[in-house]
Amino acid sequence: MTDRTNFLLVFALWGAGLGAAGQYAKISVIFDRLPAVYPDAGAALGFIVSLVGFLGIVLGVVAGLVVARIRYRRAMLWALWAGAALSLFQATLPSLPLMLLSRGLEGVSHLAMVVAAPTLIAQLSAERHRGFTLTLWSTFFSVAFTLLVALGLPLVDAMGVPALFVAHAIWLAVFAVILGLFLRPLEVPPEGALSLGGILRDHVAIYRSPSIAAPGAGWMFYTFCFLAILTVLPPFIAPEWRAWVMGAMPLTSIAVSLTLGVFVLRFISAVMLVQIGFALCIVALLWLWAAPGLPAACLVLAGALGLVQGASFAAVPQLNDTAAHQSQAYGGLAQTGNLGNTLGTPVLLAVLGVAGFPGLIWTCIAVFGCGIAAHAWMAARRAH
Repeated sequence: MTDRTNFLLVFALWGAGLGAAGQYAKISVIFDRLPAVYPDAGAALGFIVSLVGFLGIVLGVVAGLVVARIRYRRAMLWALWAGAALSLFQATLPSLPLMLLSRGLEGVSHLAMVVAAPTLIAQLSAERHRGFTLTLWSTFFSVAFTLLVALGLPLVDAMGVPALFVAHAIWLAVFAVILGLFLRPLEVPPEGALSLGGILRDHVAIYRSPSIAAPGAGWMFYTFCFLAILTVLPPFIAPEWRAWVMGAMPLTSIAVSLTLGVFVLRFISAVMLVQIGFALCIVALLWLWAAPGLPAACLVLAGALGLVQGASFAAVPQLNDTAAHQSQAYGGLAQTGNLGNTLGTPVLLAVLGVAGFPGLIWTCIAVFGCGIAAHAWMAARRAH
């Protein structure tokens, strides 16, 4: 820990995080163009997107354990250079099996970054600034998707799909050079050797710990609904408002987390703010139940989700003092977040097909209620 915050390195790590999010976003924003690249792929195209997330489900906690052992700076730089090399390879538009293999390897690179970077940010931040710096980190996915829609799609229109992969590789390489030059290794106690038995024991220890597991537990309920809501909500918004509202929701979430969220974290714990955010999500959903598709209710929901987003990351160092425990908690966030992202959209689409819009709303209310309850249960366990 430090008494001074190195904001330049914090922003550099956040910039590297945009590259990590780009590993998802670069495929998502051009997904409608992939059938022209792989005309015989059929349903297998979906795996180009999902392989990265699947690895997050399987290896999220393992990534936290491995990163703690091989050291955070080393893991971050390795992940950035590997990600850049894989993006350059993808720019050649290889055969589908090789593209899928590269996406699987990219999932390993992605996990290393999303575990190492927030751990490093927490260590580089003074306690008084940690609410801001980790809330800033929490915006990396939303900001990356926004940038790739605004800048990446015009690049693809002008120069083709390979240009986007090359640009992504350059982005990762630039931050690898910056961090390689200016980021110093953390002084942390050495960890023991990895073994299969040790990994299994560590999984049990992590998820039994009400401090290490708590941020990821709440995060699963957040991710279960966030992308799914953005996916299934548009048809219920009036056509003349639809594009504006859907573009404004992620930006509202970012703005609220970086302003109101950071301010409130000065006075209450991050866990309490997560619970307040979930409660406000429920209020916004009840408003949407009464007035389906109302733009104001959609934006209030997005703002409430922003409080949960930032506070979930800020909860990690508040609940865990050591870098090793923080990296385990961020590994848990990666694992539960990918699980929520993977399950949320298909489940809510199924609910929508069976029970319509009211069923969708009440399911989301139940999920957010579970998020409040999970944090309350773990807080009770920490108090004893």
